[in-house]
Amino acid sequence: MATISHPAFRILIEKFGGCDEYFTEMINAGTLMTGGPFEKYYIDPTPCPEKIVWQLTGHDTKNMEAAAAQLVKLPGIGLDINMGCSAPDIYKTGAGIGWMLKPLEETREMVEAVSAAVQNHNKESGEHKRFSVKLRLGDDNFTDEKFFAFCNMLVDCGAQVLTLHPRTKKEKLLRPARYSYCQKLAEVCKASGVQVYLNGNVKDLPSYNHAVASAPSVDGVMISRAAVQKPWIFASLKDMPAVDIDMQQLAFEYIENIEKYQPVEFWKTRLQRFFTYYAMNFKFSHYAQTQFLNAKDNADLRSRITEFFEKCPEERLKNTGNCDTILN
Repeated sequence: MATISHPAFRILIEKFGGCDEYFTEMINAGTLMTGGPFEKYYIDPTPCPEKIVWQLTGHDTKNMEAAAAQLVKLPGIGLDINMGCSAPDIYKTGAGIGWMLKPLEETREMVEAVSAAVQNHNKESGEHKRFSVKLRLGDDNFTDEKFFAFCNMLVDCGAQVLTLHPRTKKEKLLRPARYSYCQKLAEVCKASGVQVYLNGNVKDLPSYNHAVASAPSVDGVMISRAAVQKPWIFASLKDMPAVDIDMQQLAFEYIENIEKYQPVEFWKTRLQRFFTYYAMNFKFSHYAQTQFLNAKDNADLRSRITEFFEKCPEERLKNTGNCDTILN
């Protein structure tokens, strides 16, 4: 998740017991290969290198292949190509879901090159790094035939996990996720041993149960936005003992870790993104968002947080047993 899936956020999730895998922010292949000044922050696996999946984006085969060869040498589970991002500034360059809109053979060439980079590393190192792809259903005019042909291509090229967000490019969050496609894909992939992860609209225990009941053959569930609002969601879904949370202390610790692990140039965007969701935990969420997002700097943000809890002391303690969210 852009501006979120970095060390500070992973530290926060681990505080509540963690999750099984952490997909990083999208790492731009071209920028990585040209030695961009901020790339070192994208490839920091803190605090749990063994759980990291390096998520790669880019629009050309040459850089995607070279970046994959570099990333797969880092600690972690493996490498993931993002073909699901539908943000205009991503897909209009040919990256993200842009790969699903290109001629199939052009995309196949890139996937084969990235897959080969992972396989070559495994042969040379004796490691078993995983190769995976995150995708959507395609454009609004997608057909079942075209979608499953695309997935078959990914499997033929060596993808071991497919994470499906079952919406089209334009749908974003406007319509319910079509979990039936996750189930169909899992059934199709079972014979080849390829795993399928479901992504989309899982925000609490009821929605998790609904998703899994709708697609019982999937091998995993990816959660993004709900985990930002409630970093303890994984603990809740795993039925871990509920504990009380000091929301003021949580906020201060997060700011401290942003300052520790992110460059100054990133502080504002990453804090604003996090506190947009964090504020949804409170009864007066709009007021909280306005207060937090309009902070002039980190010192001002800390002051505004302190003032908020002085005015709303009943909001300071939350319990991990409460996994309700207000995300659409």
